[in-house]
Amino acid sequence: MTYVITQPCVDVKDKACVDECPVDCIYEGPRKMYINPDECVDCGACEPVCPVEAIFFEDDTPQEWADFRTADTEFFTELGSPGGAAVLGPLAHDHPIVAGAPLPTA
Repeated sequence: MTYVITQPCVDVKDKACVDECPVDCIYEGPRKMYINPDECVDCGACEPVCPVEAIFFEDDTPQEWADFRTADTEFFTELGSPGGAAVLGPLAHDHPIVAGAPLPTA
């Protein structure tokens, strides 16, 4: 099991979670942060610092955001486990679920 970053993070990306993650497993896409399930050690340090309450333990993800479990897993299918987000910096793509999410309205 791992943690998942869900819909409230889309277009917010506060990044407080990144500062708390002891293993650097939270990667940045253009619209959302992603937790690499192969690198996450399930410590839970990221969850309480998220100001928009977007991070959930995988089994506790609200049903309305269940697709984000898939997004966080599939996001790393091609990328694999590079060994830390800091090595790569911000990535140029989002998972299609995130990329297709409605844009915020003014």
